Amino acid sequence: MVLAACVLASSMAFIDATALPVALPKLRSDLAADLASVQWVLNGYMLALASLTLIGGALADVYGKARMLGFGCVLFGLASAACAMAPSPAWLIAARVAQGAAAAIVTPASLALIGATYPRAERNRAIGVWAAASALATAGGPVLGGWLTETFGWPSVFWINPPLALVAVGVLLVFAPKDGRIQRRFDVIGAAILASAIGALA
Repeated sequence: MVLAACVLASSMAFIDATALPVALPKLRSDLAADLASVQWVLNGYMLALASLTLIGGALADVYGKARMLGFGCVLFGLASAACAMAPSPAWLIAARVAQGAAAAIVTPASLALIGATYPRAERNRAIGVWAAASALATAGGPVLGGWLTETFGWPSVFWINPPLALVAVGVLLVFAPKDGRIQRRFDVIGAAILASAIGALA
């Protein structure tokens, strides 16, 4: 059940990265957005994810893997709802940055929780399942995004995430083992420098 929660949580982030591009023409038309704004709908998510992933892993070590995974899921669900209700390109770009920050917590925390939950003999198999599910979610994103956009409109690409986030959080609350934390202070200044450097490179 812990593995299922980790797969579900990380799949949201991977699906979202590949499902949205096929919805961009309708999104651009509905929001009357120019090409640069539409590009930043994608770039904002990817830059936040790239900049903050290492920090997300550090937060999971310091504050608890299951706790940070649950927090990341809640944040991702809320950011997805904000994306779906976006009345303007600027709103959507800001919500996508929040989504990327949440994905930067969810992805490393899910993998770290698997490593902490499974004994060494079973860990490689569990990580293999997680990686395979993530690859399938990434590959299936454009198909799902295209179907949702044609059937229900582009906001539906985002509305699928809040229920998935709630299910993942519920499973974690019931089945996740007690968090083991690394006793150390979180280096806020170092994290800001690291995020800025990686963001600049990206």
